[in-house]
Amino acid sequence: MTRGINFDSLELMQFVDHIRNRLRKALGPALFIVTLVYFGYHTFEGDHGLLSLRDLNKEMTELEQKAAEVEARKAALETKVANLRRDNLDLDLLDERARDVLGFHEPNEIIIFNDDKTE
Repeated sequence: MTRGINFDSLELMQFVDHIRNRLRKALGPALFIVTLVYFGYHTFEGDHGLLSLRDLNKEMTELEQKAAEVEARKAALETKVANLRRDNLDLDLLDERARDVLGFHEPNEIIIFNDDKTE
């Protein structure tokens, strides 16, 4: 004796049709869930997702700070250059630059070198 399910051909076709109908009914919601998961994932993790946006905002803030520092340095250099022009010559600045660049100094002066290059 064999044990198992014994289907005749009509019952087998009805069973297959029943399974096929259930799969068709589940296909729409399954596709919806897969699509929802796909777009949900890419909303956060994608190249243009929220996490990338956060990283870009952080990088933009850092670059804006660097730009402000460069702008301040540029303004300081423009002031120095303006003070070295012939019509607005600052003699102290001229003396400082001549001593720094050309190495001029008086014999009785003591020179202290500052390695800090903030100017």
